[in-house]
Amino acid sequence: MYTNMDWWTRIRLEVLRGESKKCEILRREGIHWETLKKIEKYSEPPGYRMKHARPKPKVGPYLDCIARIIEEDKAFPKKQRHTAKRIYQRIKELGYQGKYTQVKQAVREIKRVKSEVYMPLIHRSGEAQVDYGYALAKVSGELRKVGFFVMVLPYSDVFFVMAFERECTESYWEGHVKAFEFFGGVPKRISYDNSKVLVSKIIGSYDRKLTDGFLKLQSHYLFMEHFCRVSRPNEKGVAESVVKYSRLNFFVPVPQVRDLEELNIRLAEMCRDDMKRRLRGKSGTKSELLVEDQSAFLSLPPSPFDACRKQPTRANSLSLVRFDDNDYSVPVAYAHHDILVKGYVDRVVLYHREKVVAEHRRSWGKEGIFFDYLHYLPLLERKPGSFDHARPFLDMDLPECFDTLRRRLVAEQEKQGDGIREFIRVLRLLEDYPMAKLKPAVEKALLIRAHSRDAVLQFLIPRPSWPKATFLLDGHQHLRRVEVFKPDISAYQSLLSQGGFR
Repeated sequence: MYTNMDWWTRIRLEVLRGESKKCEILRREGIHWETLKKIEKYSEPPGYRMKHARPKPKVGPYLDCIARIIEEDKAFPKKQRHTAKRIYQRIKELGYQGKYTQVKQAVREIKRVKSEVYMPLIHRSGEAQVDYGYALAKVSGELRKVGFFVMVLPYSDVFFVMAFERECTESYWEGHVKAFEFFGGVPKRISYDNSKVLVSKIIGSYDRKLTDGFLKLQSHYLFMEHFCRVSRPNEKGVAESVVKYSRLNFFVPVPQVRDLEELNIRLAEMCRDDMKRRLRGKSGTKSELLVEDQSAFLSLPPSPFDACRKQPTRANSLSLVRFDDNDYSVPVAYAHHDILVKGYVDRVVLYHREKVVAEHRRSWGKEGIFFDYLHYLPLLERKPGSFDHARPFLDMDLPECFDTLRRRLVAEQEKQGDGIREFIRVLRLLEDYPMAKLKPAVEKALLIRAHSRDAVLQFLIPRPSWPKATFLLDGHQHLRRVEVFKPDISAYQSLLSQGGFR
């Protein structure tokens, strides 16, 4: 049994070497004269070849119309372009009598042959690309969308991924700071898309008016910037592909974490593991190529960029400061004072004259109010009657021993009405001692029925232990001759009789 190529080769050998006559081969093999001519001409079967394209009597007259619709769609957003089904409906209105399948095949073919062709680019060492993507993650049991910052070094293909609550100036700042630390240096040139966080105005194809936030970051690290042309993300195609790779490999299955800090620890570890891979067409692993990349880096500055948004403001009469549409408390001593807010991606730090007066976990919601009850304890001591209705203490979860202490103080000082005030003085010990120490002290005071701040404080003051010690004369033999006489107590009696002791 011969394969097609075996048969073709055998016939060619017989014909071209003159071993058999052509008429004998035609008769023996039962083939047409044109087939034998092809065998002589081609060293292998050329396959079926049509002289003319197969006619399309139904969809053919509408191909130009379909191509025109597809071309016009390029001026509109992808989500608002014609689908094959919508094109089918439109040409039916023009008289098309064929089926949907022919239209779908025509649309696919036209889009394929008119697809964009890209120029292969060279990736030099010391360059980076930045992009921002989104993925789902289950944070504290809640499934929600998180943004993630990506910086990639195309030469070595080493990349850094970090998740954030949302895309904003602070997240870009923090992403750059952590990426530069991860890479061990600063790339000389970084490519970006035209995010509003970075670009305030597009001037022509290449000129950009940059935001102050981006300029501050660039001034600190001294790298050169490159912004892609509008709707040309392929100019930083490596970063685009890393966003897709990260979403498919780092966020599938959907990660379940306590908070974004835990998620970022995982992402950094996966980025380090990825550095063990070897790139196609290059010798060595990514981590080995990174060493070559680092040779073209700028050095890290002596101190990292302070990745926070600064906002001067003033604390109001409720001792609250507003930042990013949320209110945060400061100690009541700083109410009506000027405050400088530093908003980081994870915390809000409040300053008064370069002194840190408060720090809160940052909220990314809107119109929230966040209290630290310690800030209001001095005010509460002046206004004890507001204790049960004071909002900062609404969610204050005190141990049971504090409720017992309050009841006893109120009962003992019912006539004077100072029980609540004394209880507040006990609470103010939290300004100097953590709850882990104050709770045992309150419990000890309750055991001996000592119901006051001073009594509780006695159990908080550190008491040094006095271990037993033995005095040795080793190396001090001369002290053996010293005699210490017993004191004469009667000598003090003479002082009393003479009135010297008052």
